[in-house]
Amino acid sequence: MLADLKRRRILVAGALVAAVLIAALGWWLLRRPDVAVLKIEPGRVEVALSVVGRVRPENLVDVRSPNAGQIVQLLHDDGDVVALDEPLAVVRSAVEQAQTDAGSARVRAAQAEVTRATLAFNRTRTLADRGISSTAALDEARAVLRSAEAAAAAASADRRAAEALTGEFTIRAPMAGIVLVRPIDNGQVISPETLLFQLGSRDGFELQAEVDESYADVLRPGMSARAALSGSDETFAARITEVSPRVDPTTGGRLVKLAPVKEMKIPPGRSVDVTIVVARREDGIVVPRQAVIDATTAPKVYVVDPNDVVRVRSIKIADWPSINAIIDSGLAAGDRVVLAPAETGPSARVNARLQDSAQAPER
Repeated sequence: MLADLKRRRILVAGALVAAVLIAALGWWLLRRPDVAVLKIEPGRVEVALSVVGRVRPENLVDVRSPNAGQIVQLLHDDGDVVALDEPLAVVRSAVEQAQTDAGSARVRAAQAEVTRATLAFNRTRTLADRGISSTAALDEARAVLRSAEAAAAAASADRRAAEALTGEFTIRAPMAGIVLVRPIDNGQVISPETLLFQLGSRDGFELQAEVDESYADVLRPGMSARAALSGSDETFAARITEVSPRVDPTTGGRLVKLAPVKEMKIPPGRSVDVTIVVARREDGIVVPRQAVIDATTAPKVYVVDPNDVVRVRSIKIADWPSINAIIDSGLAAGDRVVLAPAETGPSARVNARLQDSAQAPER
């Protein structure tokens, strides 16, 4: 009898444990999963384009030699400040200098001949005035003088041409500025294609960025932008100054130039993150891109209805690059959008857990 009582107690305990396990399993299977959702709150949204640009001096000049030869003297190096027409380097020009010297000698000889012809003409004219010399002799002396003067002028022109040619072997600064690059060394043999120096203007700089042609069409001079040196969170205001009408056939991009609103000092070549503000929407809607399903074909999102059931909602996304998806249609204020659609599916009953708004604050 005692054994039967013990057996009944064991059976009752086992039944209770089984009931608890079945209840727990049923609760686990029937419970509503938690799903993170975003409640749509329309607000001011920027339609912006982010690109990476480079700092470039307002004026940038590559300096080359018009003649081939050997560099015999370098007068400036990287970082030097130079004035307009200041000598930068000298190319060997022994032949040209010899031609210049020969031209100078011919000029002196021609000038001496002019002096001799002038004296002869003056004497002949004096004699003619006294009736001693004939008119023909005077005319001959005048012709000889004019010929000597013409020869002297021709010799001077030849010398100037030789001097100009020799002068081309002294490389001079085409503008005032700073030497950014000097890739040559003393003694190097160069050609007219060799880059000798790169000069940049000291006052003012611009930002240059290449923008895909499909987005550059809407850009206009005067549009505002924000810029920050790569690796820095500090931004400064800028404006578009020029949009190139030419599309680079190799990249499909157009060159866009910007200038800072306030004067700044930034080293040339520095990379800059640029955000161009194309438009602003006062009642815009944005959602994280990971919340969009089939974004490139038939974009849609999961929306949790008032009964906490997941529904599929087709949307239209603005054709514009941005961190978040800018919604043109399909969503309204108060809609609850599932942020991780892979975690649930249509018709599922869920517990919606609200997350912070994706509305990016305007900066």
